[in-house]
Amino acid sequence: MPKDFTEGQREVQAQADSLRLADQMAEKAVHASIREDDRLFIEARDMFFLATVDADGHANCSYKGGSPGFVKVLDEETIAFPVYDGNGMFMTAGSIVDNGEVGLLFIDFEGQSRMRLNGTASLHSSDDLLSQYPEAQFIVKVKAREVFVNCPRYIHKLELVERSVFVPEAGTKTPIADWKLRMIDAGSGDLLSSKDHTLPE
Repeated sequence: MPKDFTEGQREVQAQADSLRLADQMAEKAVHASIREDDRLFIEARDMFFLATVDADGHANCSYKGGSPGFVKVLDEETIAFPVYDGNGMFMTAGSIVDNGEVGLLFIDFEGQSRMRLNGTASLHSSDDLLSQYPEAQFIVKVKAREVFVNCPRYIHKLELVERSVFVPEAGTKTPIADWKLRMIDAGSGDLLSSKDHTLPE
């Protein structure tokens, strides 16, 4: 079976009378390699959710957004994505250094489908991929352990209204977020981490 369930997972499956269903799903849906249809789905997304675990065993979940294709499938077992300027705490990036265990959830809200990718991540500060992502501070690479499509029944159908103006684009200076401007006004300009941002005139 591609997936080894934990004792806790088995206990809950037994309580819910879903042991056989879980085994069937693990055998037929879960795979370790990134297939061509997986690649097409992943690289079409402009956002995903990322779960990490820090050195103290505490979980953290964050939203990652960019232009479609900002997550790249490098080969059958590896994906990569950029770490852009944020709030300066680097909780996600730091947890990857601490632990490396990650879970990614990709959702197509318009098509009402989703995919999960679990694996081991590494953080890179000097990678050739950095040149492909304007203003990226790091590159994260994830070696997939489990890739599988999830049941789509509870995905709400949403339509994109507008992509964030803060997504870095080549040849365009990214504006500073309002909350950072307030920090500057309060005399805490040292919190700004990117010299490439522009202040409004």
